Amino acid sequence: MTAPDPAFTTLSHGWCALSLLHGRTETHIGRALETGHGLSVREFSLLEVLSHQHNGPGGHLQMKQVAEAVALSQSATTRLVTRLEDRGLLRRHLCDTDRRGIYTDVTESGTALLAEARPTHDTALREALDDAALNPALAPLVRTVEKLRVPAAS
Repeated sequence: MTAPDPAFTTLSHGWCALSLLHGRTETHIGRALETGHGLSVREFSLLEVLSHQHNGPGGHLQMKQVAEAVALSQSATTRLVTRLEDRGLLRRHLCDTDRRGIYTDVTESGTALLAEARPTHDTALREALDDAALNPALAPLVRTVEKLRVPAAS
């Protein structure tokens, strides 16, 4: 049996740490959102993504773009949209310029719930990252996440 490649072992350990950080953080945020607002992390993410749409050129996302933004398959995204639409948080309508296209917008109720849930989300995220920073294996990842500056979507 050959010895494992040290570079791959390091990469594998890094991937496991990233996965652990993501899982713990998502679980913590999910509990806070569910308890406080009846939202899952995916539901919050979907409302957040759709809330940044606008009526100008390129302002509405196609379902494929929405699915990529919330890291779900198109079919899972469609089911999620349907659930939130059934709750009155989203509304679908036909595209004005292409009758084959269907857009999804956040309703007033969805906007209000998102605004109410955002501080809970942000607080839970901060708590999860602060907790993870105490773990020597996760601390470098937390510092990296804290330094990230992702440009706003256009």
